[in-house]
Amino acid sequence: MLRDITIGQYYPSDSPIHRLDPRTKLVITFLFIIIIFFVRYYTGYLFILAFLALIVILSGIPVKYILKGLRPLLFIILLTFFINIFFTAGETTLFTLWFIRVTKEGLRQAFFMTLRLVFLVVGTSLLTLTTSPISLTDGIESLLRPLRVIKFPSHELAMMMTIALRFIPTLLEETDKIMKAQMARGADFESGNLIQRAKAMVPLLVPLFVSAFRRADDLAMAMEARCYRGGESRTRMKVLTMGRLDVLAFASIAALIAAVLLNTYL
Repeated sequence: MLRDITIGQYYPSDSPIHRLDPRTKLVITFLFIIIIFFVRYYTGYLFILAFLALIVILSGIPVKYILKGLRPLLFIILLTFFINIFFTAGETTLFTLWFIRVTKEGLRQAFFMTLRLVFLVVGTSLLTLTTSPISLTDGIESLLRPLRVIKFPSHELAMMMTIALRFIPTLLEETDKIMKAQMARGADFESGNLIQRAKAMVPLLVPLFVSAFRRADDLAMAMEARCYRGGESRTRMKVLTMGRLDVLAFASIAALIAAVLLNTYL
């Protein structure tokens, strides 16, 4: 289950989406996250779905691989759905079961919130799946470069964000190994109620933290051994440049924003 999380993983390919400038993908992802919260009608979500489908087709990433990333979040998705059904007030009652009153407005809100969560996960996963960690670091640093005027450490922040993002699948894999090792020694992580299962996960924290600190120390030593120095004197083998594909990508997100806003406010 833990290995199914796709956020932070990179899927190597030579697709048009992979060849986009990382700054383009970062800006488009940021705009995509914002525009999702402006959708109010079903047709708006159809526009979002069509946009994501186009990106998936062009990226060459298997649909099963992307949907696999939703499996660990299935509990959160279902919880969001039912909370919005039962706790959203409305006027049109569909049915009543004991003290639970399900309304048409609550069902609509639950459906919309679930779609938003799914689209957010898929959209952010596509960013990391189509962008290598090095390119992601360069893109974030380039976008934050204007903040150097106020002595903002753009390179250091970009490096920390990228390393943290990249270590998500690594730590999840390490957690899975520790769980299997403890299960082989008799540990039980699957029986009991929710609280008991949560308590059973506590013994995982100590070895997981030890492993995380060890990996961080190894990474720091490897960077020092290679004379890594960030900041002004750092050079790049590949200089970031934008081309026609980036212009088309910005045109596509502009078309999506226009379609959603027109559908929402007109």
